[in-house]
Amino acid sequence: QVRLVESGGGLVQAGGSLRLSCAASGFTLDYYAIGWFRQAPGKEREGVSCMSTGDGSTVYADSVKGRFTISIDNAKNTVYLQMNSLKPEDTAVYYCAAGAWRVLDSGLYDYWGQGTQVTVSS
Repeated sequence: QVRLVESGGGLVQAGGSLRLSCAASGFTLDYYAIGWFRQAPGKEREGVSCMSTGDGSTVYADSVKGRFTISIDNAKNTVYLQMNSLKPEDTAVYYCAAGAWRVLDSGLYDYWGQGTQVTVSS
């Protein structure tokens, strides 16, 4: 059974940091693209960052460049999103997803986690 499970969300003050984890089971992340997306109340889901596990190339949304870092631990079959200098506008449910293409287009991802809440207080 293919599963993606996110963890690491929580409540943090503005300027703080969180690290989200996305653990995969039932398949290996090798040769997949992994994306992090977020959805705030009343807003559409937006792409935050994605990575091609084959060559390690990454893409970041302009809103998080320089603050967020995506990485992978192949041995643990887990992807991470390190989030620094958090802002209240980063508050959202964060999802990880696996697909064939390293793009910030949620429609191109096949497998999704259940999401983890990130709340940044001002």
